[in-house]
Amino acid sequence: MTQVEESTGTPPTRQRSPLSGWLGVVALALGTFTVVTSEMLPVGLLTPMGESLRVSEGVAGLTLTITGLVAAVSSPVLVSMLGRTDRRMALCVLVAVLVIGNLGAAWAPNFGIMVVARILVGIGMGGVWAIAAGLAVRLVPAKSVGPATSLVFSGIAVASVLGVPAGTYLGAAAGWRSAFLAAAGLGLVVLIAAAVLLPRLPAERAIPLGGVMGLFGNAQVRTGLIVVGFVVTGHFAAYTYIRPVLEDVSGVGAGMIGTLLLVYGVAGVAGNFLAGAGAARSPRKTLLVISAVMAATVIALPWLGGSVALAAVLMVVWGLSYGGVSVSTQTWILLASPDAREAASSLFVGVFNGAIALGALIGGLAADGIGITAVMWVGGALAVGALVTTTVGRSPTPAVGA
Repeated sequence: MTQVEESTGTPPTRQRSPLSGWLGVVALALGTFTVVTSEMLPVGLLTPMGESLRVSEGVAGLTLTITGLVAAVSSPVLVSMLGRTDRRMALCVLVAVLVIGNLGAAWAPNFGIMVVARILVGIGMGGVWAIAAGLAVRLVPAKSVGPATSLVFSGIAVASVLGVPAGTYLGAAAGWRSAFLAAAGLGLVVLIAAAVLLPRLPAERAIPLGGVMGLFGNAQVRTGLIVVGFVVTGHFAAYTYIRPVLEDVSGVGAGMIGTLLLVYGVAGVAGNFLAGAGAARSPRKTLLVISAVMAATVIALPWLGGSVALAAVLMVVWGLSYGGVSVSTQTWILLASPDAREAASSLFVGVFNGAIALGALIGGLAADGIGITAVMWVGGALAVGALVTTTVGRSPTPAVGA
């Protein structure tokens, strides 16, 4: 019996053909890509959103804070509330909530309606991410569990680095509301794919909320979550406001902003797979490199970003480092809690999204109170905090043969 089977207590679903299983995994990966892209769309759209809704860029950034905060709270609560509900049905309902939220954001005539829409996005996003993370093991043969799980997580990583530039390009070409409409359309595709491609997935056990929160008592899990808090808060304190920072430091327009974010995104995809291989061997060493490189890059951008060429180089390095964060930290958490994968994943999602919310909030306060480039100093300082925590905290031991 594999370690994964031991952790779930039930063999994964293997009655279906391998192709059917992998199609289900692809549907899950598309789902994680869609929910994380939906969450982060405001990053590349802050300037036109703020102008249209008649709020400052700092206030517009709260649309990311609200979604992240709701996802942080709803993720562990939803996993507990779902009990033994079939996971395919739960995913479909949560994706439907996400679609409604994106449609509401596209229509929003004022900031109040936008807030309600982004709350719905947060509920759908937190639930889908937490549930999807542990389902690949039930769709493919035991020998394919590792690659399948990585593929599901890659949807998160690719969304983190490509979803924003895609939304920025679309927003520049057809208006910022079109980006939310496109996210709603993609969510509808995910809903259909999940309903058609996934088998019935009865819950393997009910997870009480107290059992989820009890994982904070695991020192390795606790250290990993603190690292997530520091590095993700630091990233989003800076990255949420990257458009106005680049406009101020480099003097570039909307079209070039999209190009720089695309360059960042391509580098981030490469960073995801590089970090995934490294984290399997040593999540601590991988996160030490990620934190150090990210801190140096973010701090250097206001000084060296006046040249578009140097700004592009820094965006590439930033993308390479942050692109590996989700896979490295998720690997850390799962290695630290092999007998409670879904519960640990829900905590991970909660802390990750709480950090996104906190980062966007801190960045907004710095941008409005000190100046737009101050968000980069804040982001760099928090990345240093992740570096220190990774160095002194307890880390899990990689699986034998990894």
